[in-house]
Amino acid sequence: MTHTLTLNAHGHVRELVFTNPPNNHATVALLRDIADTLLSLDDDTDCRSIVLASDGKPFCAGADLVQAEGGGVGGSGDDPVREFYNEALRLYQSKKPVVAAVQGAAVGAGLGLAVFADFRIAAPEARFVANFTQLAFHPGFGLSTTLPRLLGAQKASLMLLTARRIKGEEALDWGLVDQLVPQDQLRNTALRLAAEIAEGGPLGVMATRRTLRRGLYEDVQATLDLEHAEQWLLRPTEDHAEGILAVAERRPGRFKAR
Repeated sequence: MTHTLTLNAHGHVRELVFTNPPNNHATVALLRDIADTLLSLDDDTDCRSIVLASDGKPFCAGADLVQAEGGGVGGSGDDPVREFYNEALRLYQSKKPVVAAVQGAAVGAGLGLAVFADFRIAAPEARFVANFTQLAFHPGFGLSTTLPRLLGAQKASLMLLTARRIKGEEALDWGLVDQLVPQDQLRNTALRLAAEIAEGGPLGVMATRRTLRRGLYEDVQATLDLEHAEQWLLRPTEDHAEGILAVAERRPGRFKAR
């Protein structure tokens, strides 16, 4: 295991910090540990809100698709991507509000992890990228549902179909992030927002969140099934192999629609 998780207490706020050097790639094990921690905090009556953050330059550079073993996600079975999405779905079972502190790139699954949170505080250096079509692939992590829910269908379609990098200022304008602050103020700003949430009655806060996110778990579950099926069909294509190579070599893909 190369990743680490650290849990810090700040009054009624819990700060969950993950690292997986050098790019904070998402793996089955990392998502499992994050989900396990979030679900355990549901039983911690002293915890009323959570900050999700990472150490390092990127927030999360997504799954490492360049690495072939385990599909780049560290799975152990015949279908590592399904394992990956099973752990992603568990995040949506957690009951307490989450504020993501995004200091750098949130790419692919990293974008999905940021969008899972109730709020996002970002630094100007943050970049939000749904790079799936650049890989000749289908979006995953439930983003086909969660991104339109957050941004509206039009802006979500723009992100998903173009693989465009959305920088901090534009992300703020779009409503992809809730506040943009200098890098050295990022973590404290996220903690302040979480503390503001924690000032409310915890039962009322959780009940309100449950209503606001009504049906989200079921929608993400159904979307992950569809995304996984589409990705399964695209995985063996020449274009997907070329997309992975092109991204690794930092050049446009030379696709042939096969």
